[in-house]
Amino acid sequence: MKLLNLPPIIDTGFGGKEMDDFVANYLLPDTQMDTWHLDYGPSSIEGEYDEALAAANVVLKCIEAENAGYDAVFVNCFGDPGVRAAREAVNIPVFGGFEPIAYYALGTADKIGIVTVLPNVVPMIEGEIVRYGLEKRFSKVRDVNIPVLDLEEIEPLVQAVAEESEKAITEDGAGTIVLGCTAMAGVKEQVEKALEEEGYRVPVMEAGQAAVVMLETFVRMGLYHSRVTYMPAREKVRKLWTGGSEKDRSQKNDRK
Repeated sequence: MKLLNLPPIIDTGFGGKEMDDFVANYLLPDTQMDTWHLDYGPSSIEGEYDEALAAANVVLKCIEAENAGYDAVFVNCFGDPGVRAAREAVNIPVFGGFEPIAYYALGTADKIGIVTVLPNVVPMIEGEIVRYGLEKRFSKVRDVNIPVLDLEEIEPLVQAVAEESEKAITEDGAGTIVLGCTAMAGVKEQVEKALEEEGYRVPVMEAGQAAVVMLETFVRMGLYHSRVTYMPAREKVRKLWTGGSEKDRSQKNDRK
C-alpha cells in the first residue's frame, strides 16, 4: 500500500524528516508513505485565509497522487483544507486531520475536548464540529496561543497543552483530549503523563496517527467516498493559480 502524506503548506523546512518519521511510526509494515508539499500556498495553516490559499493546490496534488499510483492521501492538517473538494476530484480515499480522530475519540468518552494552537483556529474547528453534527459530543475548543511554526519547542508546548487539557477536564467535562493540530506531534505521551500526575487518567489523542490508521483501514477494506455525496466536478474552463507571493504583490502595489 502506498500512502501520500501531504502537509498543505509550502516546504520551508518546518517539521521535516522528524515529523515524517513520527507519522510513519504508526504504519503497518507493508505500507509505504511518501511526503509532498504544495507548490504554492501558506507556510502554515492558522485560519480560513490560509486554508483558502492552500485548498486549490491540495486538490491538484491529490489528482497527481492518484495518477502516480498512490492508494490514499493524508492531508496533514487538522483543518482539512481542500479535503472535500479533493474527494470530488479523485477516486482514492482522502482524509485530513479532523474526521479520523473525531471518529476514534467518540469511542473513548462521552465528551471530547480539543486543544489547538491559536484563537484564530478555534472557529474553524467549531465549524467542523457543527458540519459533522457532533456538537453534543464535543466540549469547548481550547487553545495554547502558540503559532504552528513554534511548536517544535516541545517543553513549553507540553506544559501549555497539559494546562488547557486540565481545564477541559475540570471545567468543560471532557473525558478525552484531542490534540487539535497535526503539528502537535510527539507530545501525546508527555501530556497524558502530566495529566495522570494530577489525578486524571484520560486518553490524549494525536491526529496524524488516527488519520494514517484510518486510511490504511479504508484501503484494506476497499472503502471509498460516495459519489452521491462527492459528485465529480463538471468539465469547464478554469484558470489556475500560477505563482507569485503576497510579498511580490505588496511590492507591486507599493510601486503603483
